[in-house]
Amino acid sequence: MPHGPETFLPPLLDPVTGEETALIYEPYTQSTKDSASRLSVPTYGSWEMTDMLVKQYSPLFHAAANVPSFIRAFSAIPNLKHLKISCPEQEPNQRYRRSIVDYALISLRIAVERSKLSSLDTLSLLSVHPGATLYLNPIMGFGATPSSVKRWKQIHKLTIYMDMVCMSHPTDHLKLLHSYLHLFASTLTKFKFRWQGAKGPCPLSLGNEPCLQASSPRLACPKRCHLALRPLRFDRLRDMEVDNTILDASQISSFINTHRRTLRDFNFENTHLRSGTWDEALSPLTRISGDDKWKEKSEEVMDVPIIFSPMDFEQEQLNKVWNDHMKVRSSKPLHEVLHKAGAKGRELLWGTEEHMRKFLRTSVFSWR
Repeated sequence: MPHGPETFLPPLLDPVTGEETALIYEPYTQSTKDSASRLSVPTYGSWEMTDMLVKQYSPLFHAAANVPSFIRAFSAIPNLKHLKISCPEQEPNQRYRRSIVDYALISLRIAVERSKLSSLDTLSLLSVHPGATLYLNPIMGFGATPSSVKRWKQIHKLTIYMDMVCMSHPTDHLKLLHSYLHLFASTLTKFKFRWQGAKGPCPLSLGNEPCLQASSPRLACPKRCHLALRPLRFDRLRDMEVDNTILDASQISSFINTHRRTLRDFNFENTHLRSGTWDEALSPLTRISGDDKWKEKSEEVMDVPIIFSPMDFEQEQLNKVWNDHMKVRSSKPLHEVLHKAGAKGRELLWGTEEHMRKFLRTSVFSWR
């Protein structure tokens, strides 16, 4: 559900005074087949608020806030394994404004929590705005219940592609992301994260990120500045990848050391070190293995091209190359000659004399 003019919500105005009215939203989750009973309860808290919303907001808003419809939809797919959510194209100046997309996320989250989805184990948030984690968080989200967390504890694989948060603005969205990731600390086995746009801080090291420290002046809630974020620790994390991030070597070193007993594969793609070197960042690997031999295990793979000559190639030179090739094959196995080439090069070069002749005769070029 992309952001756009049709998902924008204007201020709610009192029809009598013309002043802006605040909407204190409480999701209506009761589903009933009795139309008379359904109409006896206001959908949005009071009849006055319901009347204003019906008259001033588009039908798309009421569809997004129709939680029972979402519940019925998810109840029809009990074998759902992988849930993908995408809500791209939010303008940066709309970061602190609630839109119809946010109400749809609330309804979707409640529907997932109240439907029987025992097979669900993978969640992908593809191209989401930073505020999405607030509405998808079952602990602090709208309409959350004590049992809301249970459904999300089933998630073992999590992928997040999030729009970058401007670091010159208040960092509330980073704190929301940190709180959201804490939800999966005990169950997550595979995690992938990417900032879309400019580079951003590593989501796994927000607990010691400089912009979130108590001395930072860019927090929107100064009364909570003294509260430090708890470091993230994933009990079962095996595969991790972060993309388009900027962080310190000490943060990488601390993360690897903390997860050394479970982590098997980690990838820092398009990552810039703000301080330190990669040797310092990967120093826990030396302490874990006891030496630096892990640095020597890197593989070097090369592509070996084959260049065939066209008609202007001299017949005498072609014969000489062919004879040299046959001498090498007769005196030494070809695989020993090519042992330094990569697997792809050996596959291209391997073949018999008859195979090479047939290839030259059937080529689209003219050969002598």
